[in-house]
Amino acid sequence: GGWLIVRLPPAEVAVHPSDGPTGHELYLLCDDLQATLDDLRARGVELTQEISEERWGRLARFRLPGGSEVGIYEPRHPLAIDV
Repeated sequence: GGWLIVRLPPAEVAVHPSDGPTGHELYLLCDDLQATLDDLRARGVELTQEISEERWGRLARFRLPGGSEVGIYEPRHPLAIDV
């Protein structure tokens, strides 16, 4: 989609344009989303969104102990550039 993604070992930051209100979201990254979700479920973590297939990767969400949700995804894009 032409968005800038910067590698932050072992993470990345994506900056997306917006025509509306601005905001931020936290997503964790993994190599195998299904295996990671199976492990989280086995540890009693509540999934709030099953896997959805997005243009940029496979996405799911889970609940943190405080009630917030966090996204977790398996990327389809090449993993980052050095800046």
